Amino acid sequence: MQIHRRTLGIAAASLVAATLPLHRPAKAAAKYRLRYGTAFPTDHPGAVRIAEAAAAVSKETDGAVDIQVYPNSQLGSEPDMFSQTRSGALDFMSTSGVNQTVVPVGGINAVAFAFQKQDQVWAAMDGDLGAHVRAAFDKVGLFVFPKCLDNGYRNITASARPIIHPDDLKGFKIRVPGNPLWVTLFKTLGAAPTPINFGELYAALQTHIVDGEENPLALIQSAKLYEVQKYISLTGHIWDGHYIFANVKKWSGLPADVRTVIAKAMDSAAVLERQDVERLNDQAVAQMQGFGVTFNKVDTTPFREVLRASGFYSDWKAKFGPEPWALLEKYVGTL
Repeated sequence: MQIHRRTLGIAAASLVAATLPLHRPAKAAAKYRLRYGTAFPTDHPGAVRIAEAAAAVSKETDGAVDIQVYPNSQLGSEPDMFSQTRSGALDFMSTSGVNQTVVPVGGINAVAFAFQKQDQVWAAMDGDLGAHVRAAFDKVGLFVFPKCLDNGYRNITASARPIIHPDDLKGFKIRVPGNPLWVTLFKTLGAAPTPINFGELYAALQTHIVDGEENPLALIQSAKLYEVQKYISLTGHIWDGHYIFANVKKWSGLPADVRTVIAKAMDSAAVLERQDVERLNDQAVAQMQGFGVTFNKVDTTPFREVLRASGFYSDWKAKFGPEPWALLEKYVGTL
């Protein structure tokens, strides 16, 4: 078996990183010790800004609150961390797709080709649609902070050929998060969706377990997926955001003044992270082109036509229910 230098480096780094959170406050005598887990790579804004928020909370509480941030799936896969947060074993985590298996409406933002503009996204997610989703999570023991993180619009990458038309997806083995909405979307488009945890994605692409994947540009760049993918098709098929979760019982058990400080820091981090991701997405194209990646513009109209003709939208309207679907269409128009 050939061991690549990148694989060896990742393994060595993982052994060190497993016990090293991104944020390590100077003061040791914290009254409240809390942990935050995320799959975002260490240098992704979704990890960097949360680490800054943790430092701000420590400073404002004079070291009484110690939030340690573990990026890069150090505390487990996203499904693992989500389960840990529900049970109270983990205090905070962020994720997007996996939550749909517990609260189906949690995935409504990922309806394919729904959001056409960024201002539609934030009007909906910071408005009535986001409030509806947060209330649904509260019923299953999860507190969701008002501001979610931006993971960006998802685009399809491939190693052998660009994806330009729905026909290009026929038989295409594509890695997707393990939730029904993503799987149904790509099955409808004729692909062979394969759920794989994000932490295992690079190796799956490198060894051709899958032909391609779909992720936002900033994440493709920060996870260095461009090293094992030649083509990026700008499909923008899903807008993806990460809700920031806390276990309701543990969150409610914190003093009100502590909750206020943490909530303020998390919301501020989310707003800054959104700006970072937008800026990184603009930079990512030029930087990855420099590494030899080919970018392809895509007319999304044929993809939408396949979905409409197949009943994709009407089926998911029935699954989500008329109330949340009406809230979605309030911001994006009729689907």
